[in-house]
Amino acid sequence: MSPEEISDTVVGRLEELYREHLPLIPGARETVIELARAWPLALASSANRPLIELVLELAELRGCFVATVSSEEVQRGKPAPDVYLEAARRIDVPPVRCAAVEDSSNGLRSAAAAGMVIFAVPNREFPPAEDALALAADVLYSIAQLTPDRVRSAAAKALSS
Repeated sequence: MSPEEISDTVVGRLEELYREHLPLIPGARETVIELARAWPLALASSANRPLIELVLELAELRGCFVATVSSEEVQRGKPAPDVYLEAARRIDVPPVRCAAVEDSSNGLRSAAAAGMVIFAVPNREFPPAEDALALAADVLYSIAQLTPDRVRSAAAKALSS
């Protein structure tokens, strides 16, 4: 099988599973909708384009994102900053004025390398390494804690230091 055929097979199987049950983090949909009312949002993901589109469609969140970027569309994937830098470019916002929400070590490192304010929402099953978690401006234990006021506060603190 070619890499494309493998990818198509995996995405096809995930589509079947996700149409039965989309494993969204509790509160994620509501949080994205609330944040999209305050700022232009971009998605910087390690997932491939078909999977990004599938999840956004099933979660009914496609309209919340001004731009989406797959790591397949940039030269280097996470932990390199490329996917985050491209997301910032696509929404025409300097990376230092962007906030990133991450749950993985590589994602935290990628956002930090891009110079963004980072909110960590650790995956309980696969928690980030302590050194990666230390890169976050704020560590949340529920995505519902990520409010526009919390983003503004952390961004103001980061920009003043």
